[in-house]
Parts: sequence; C-alpha cells; structure tokens
Amino acid sequence: MAITLAPAALDRIKGYLVETPDAIGLRFGVKRTGCSGWGYVVDMARDVREGDTVFEQDGVFIRVDADSLTLIDGTEIDFLKQGLNEQFVFRNPNVAGECGCGESFTTALL
Repeated sequence: MAITLAPAALDRIKGYLVETPDAIGLRFGVKRTGCSGWGYVVDMARDVREGDTVFEQDGVFIRVDADSLTLIDGTEIDFLKQGLNEQFVFRNPNVAGECGCGESFTTALL
C-alpha cells in the first residue's frame, strides 16, 4: 500500500507546510460526491486520527483514513502548472471511470 508524491507535488506541499506551522502533514481521502460517486479530499492535517494510515515521503507525512485507503491505494499525487492555472492531479490505478466534468470517479472496488 502506498500514496506517493511526484516531485512537483512534494515541493508544493512542503511550501504549504512552511506556511501552515500547525500542520503535521497532508490529509488525503475521498468523499461521496458528484455524478460518478467519489471525489478527492485534500487538506493540511492538523491532528492524528484513530485508524489513519500514515505514509512518509522525504519528510512529508500523508494521512489517509481507513475508509478511503482501498479506493486510493497506489495513487500518485502530482501538481501541474499550465499557464495561469495550477492544480493537483491524481493518478489513481483504482479508477474505473470519471464523470464528464472530471470532478468525481468510480472504482470497481465499491
């Protein structure tokens, strides 16, 4: 099991951690949303929660709740800049389909 950060995402998250001194890492998960069922939730982690799985990459801790883990296991998080636009992108091997607007996804797992 693993969640990994591409170099650009790692750099961006390290910058967020410097700007947010009370953060203890990144919280990554999913919630039910959109027309396909699941949407990613990314935020700065400020607390330790029971049941979290913690991944560490180059000093950055990524916390994933137990309910999300099977849906996002193996995901690589990247950060892309295209012109004036910047966004995190997720390369999730569990995705079976995405909605037309790209806001949500489905998996064969649930």
